[in-house]
Amino acid sequence: MGSRLYSALAQTLSRNTLLESEYLEQMDHEEPGDREALLRECEKALRRRPARLHRSFVFPKGRVPDKHQQPIRVMQWNILAQALGEGKDNFVQCPADALNWNERKYLILEEILTYEPDILCLQEVDHYYDTFGPVLANLGYCCTFQPKPRSPCLGVKENNGPDGCALFVRHSRFLLEESTCLHLASATPLSNQACSGWEHLRCAQGSDLLRALEEATEGTRIPLLVCGDFNAEPSEDVYRRFATSHLGLDSACKLLSPDSQSEPPYTTWKIRLSGESCNTLDYIWYSCHGLSVDAVLDFPTEEQIGPNRLPSYNYPSDHLSLVCDVRFCGEPDRLQ
Repeated sequence: MGSRLYSALAQTLSRNTLLESEYLEQMDHEEPGDREALLRECEKALRRRPARLHRSFVFPKGRVPDKHQQPIRVMQWNILAQALGEGKDNFVQCPADALNWNERKYLILEEILTYEPDILCLQEVDHYYDTFGPVLANLGYCCTFQPKPRSPCLGVKENNGPDGCALFVRHSRFLLEESTCLHLASATPLSNQACSGWEHLRCAQGSDLLRALEEATEGTRIPLLVCGDFNAEPSEDVYRRFATSHLGLDSACKLLSPDSQSEPPYTTWKIRLSGESCNTLDYIWYSCHGLSVDAVLDFPTEEQIGPNRLPSYNYPSDHLSLVCDVRFCGEPDRLQ
């Protein structure tokens, strides 16, 4: 089984481009893959890399999990588009070979496979059709992808197409009934991402997203999970709007703080030509009325990350993944 899976994976990862029609046809005939076999292949491919960052789950005080209900594991991660990592982002302390796609793709897959999310939200995905779509579909996920209208990856020589957002939902836990692409409000037609350095634009885009969520849930108590790289610190207006909206949202990673009121000090830490930046930009928002958080994955320390920051030989992105376990407050069918 391991050799068959690896052979299929190797064929997929060795191709530069997989057309969408080819991908969909291939997925119709795939059998569920073997996670353990793929993890062994990741370990083999990364044998020359240093040990990965050690992270542990933290269990919030005063929260008693429902032993009769299996938690839902949610993972949010900006994985760093390959074209941007090699061609535009200028990570001056990251050796060029640490960003080599032939190994970095296995670091990303290993991180995902290690935490086994039921719901996986990825940003800056520019290897969907030739890597993440087929591999994760083969492991039992339903997959959707929305490329950015004007992806910066397209300005990089020998790019792999536009980057975008990808959603993966485990078949054994959920049925994905519908997916919708929302083009966020923008003063300029740059893209549907939250642009860095434009606080007013991020606020407008966040407000647009909140309106769409309010319309989608009007008259119901359907629980929400909102994951993403918002490119916004907790001090920004877009964060305050999410935290005070009528949807009753809260940020899962706040539960890592002693008082459960503060975000982690960083979710991304990098050194570029412009200097060093350490920021909290990534969030998992959840409906307090319908969901509770059982556990949250802690963040590595500054010492663990190292003086050259991220990405590095032992971590593939400049953003750290966010992982939490949530469960419904009561029976799910009574929350509508």
